This record gives sequence, C-alpha cells and structure tokens, in this order.
Amino acid sequence: MTVSPLLKRLLQTAAALGTVFLLSGCERPFQDSVQSGYRGTGMVQVYNPRLLAIKTDANQPPVAIPQAPGEGPKAAQVYKNVKVLGNLSVAQFNRLMVSMSTWVSPNDGGCVYCHNPANFADDEKYTKVVARRMLEMTQHINSEWQPHVAQTGVTCYTCHRGQPVPSEIWFTKNHQPEGSNFIGDKAGQNEPSPVVNLSSLPNDPFTPFLLQAKDIRVNGPTPLPSGNLHSTKQTEFTYGLMTHMSTSLGVNCTYCHNSRSFQSWEGSPPQRATAWHGIRMARDLNLNYMEPLATVFPDQRKGELGDSPKLHCATCHQGAYKPLNGAQMAKDFPELQQPVGKQAQVASK
Repeated sequence: MTVSPLLKRLLQTAAALGTVFLLSGCERPFQDSVQSGYRGTGMVQVYNPRLLAIKTDANQPPVAIPQAPGEGPKAAQVYKNVKVLGNLSVAQFNRLMVSMSTWVSPNDGGCVYCHNPANFADDEKYTKVVARRMLEMTQHINSEWQPHVAQTGVTCYTCHRGQPVPSEIWFTKNHQPEGSNFIGDKAGQNEPSPVVNLSSLPNDPFTPFLLQAKDIRVNGPTPLPSGNLHSTKQTEFTYGLMTHMSTSLGVNCTYCHNSRSFQSWEGSPPQRATAWHGIRMARDLNLNYMEPLATVFPDQRKGELGDSPKLHCATCHQGAYKPLNGAQMAKDFPELQQPVGKQAQVASK
C-alpha cells in the first residue's frame, strides 16, 4: 500500500499533536515560576497553580476562640492532677482544652478522647499522658527553637489538623526482615515509597539524620576524592532526606541552595539556615519527646520495631513552604509559647 506524501504528513502531524496532548496531561496547567536568583543560574521556584490551590486550601488555620480573662482561681486550685498548665486561670485553661479537642479529636469523642469521663483527673488513658507531654513539647518548640519556627510558632493543630494521629509520621524501617539477611542491608532501596517521592533512594532517610546524628554527605571540595571518606550509600540517604524536604515544603532544591554550588553556604538563601535548624529541632524532639513515649504507646501505635511514632518536615509543613501558609496561630495562645511558670517569671520582671 502506497501512502501519499500529503497523507503521510497528516499522519505525522497527528502523531506529533497526540504526543503533545499526552505530555501536556502529565502536568497541568502550565507552570508558574518565581525567579529567586540571577538570570541563567537556575535559581527559580516552579509551581503548579492547580496543586498550589489545593495545598493552600488544605493549610487554612481554624478560627481561634476569643481570649479568656486571666483573673480568678488558677486551674491547679480547682482541678486535680494539672501538671503543666496549673498557673492558668480556669477560664484560660478551659479555653485551651476546648481548642485542643477541636484541633485533635473533633470527631473522636472530643474531651473523652484523652479523659475518663467519670474522672477527668485520671491518667488511665495513654492519650492523656501523651497529650500532656505534647503540650510540653509545643512549649519547648515555641520557646527554644525560634531559629526555626521564628515568631510564627506551632500549636497542636499544626501537626494534627483535626486528626488524633497526625497524617505525617514515621517509624524506623526494618531493612533486614527475617529471611532476607542473605541479600544484606538494602536500606530500603528500590522499594518505591512516597517518603522519597517514589524513587529508588533509601526509604528511611530519617533514622540517620532525624534520630541519629549522622553526617549529611556532600560532594568533595576538591577535584579528586581525597579527604572525602563518605560512602555512596550515605550520599543516597542524603538525597532521600533532601527529596523528602523538597516535597514536604512544596519547593525545589534552589529554595535553600545556591545552584552555583550546592555545598557552599556562601550565597545560599536564608532558608538554608532555617532548614539546618529544622533538622536539629526534629532530632531533638524525636529523641527527647517522642522516643521516650515508647513505654506509653500501645503496641498498635508503634512501628514494626516497637518504636514510637516520630515527626519529620511533612508533619508540620504538609506541602506548604511554611506550615499553614505562615499563619501565626501561636500568638493567640501565649500559654503554648513558653512554660506557664516561665511566663509568670517574665511578667514579674
């Protein structure tokens, strides 16, 4: 069968248009970009307007309950077994409790998710013991980690978003399950996971960096590899963590790094220093607040190795470059900005 030149050209045109149509479906609509560096350097952030709108809607903060008066009896004088917020007035204490129930358990019983309704002072529910420690952790974040959270701060809602268990948590992976030792430690490679954006990178980049204090491997500072003794596997763990950070914040690499030299701090955007503190903050919280709760959490709330749930960048950010798009929820809850006893000391000076 002979195809005429005209028909051949029409078929080629149709095939080309079909290819363009298929490719256009991969990422729609056309992307927006924001230049953050000199032209030609690749210092640019690329956004999908459709996905950005979804993330924006998902990161809207709830309306805060109006402030309560500080006068009157203190919570510790009226209620039993108040260990963290006893210096608040009863009105302030109740306002925070109501807020917490809407932040954490609006559809899971409200107050009784943590409290025994027959005896609110009872600590029999593990959720109450955990919640008390999470209050202390929130105060610690807002008072001691301002190099990362600045004045924006965090509340319970930052992580929970109306769910008893935050949607973004992690557990240490078992890279050598029973019967697989003959292949060695794969480190979760070639097991595509959303954690590393479905890539073949190690799917637990958190244990080395957000629980342990392993070096984050960078490329050597010299043309030859002399002096750089880090392994390729360590490099892949680093890429896994960076991939997680990128997807968690909804940004690309040049949000924190200068494209001229990713390893050099000179000329890096200020967000890189914020991220540096964020890595150390996550490690501090996991080590000193989350891991010790392994004796409190029931087995169904633990990981396959019996460890506590832990936090990472996505726990707070959830796709936004700033959690809740930078909404300053903490300012409406000064009792969460620093320990209540410390607030009283500051006010008396």
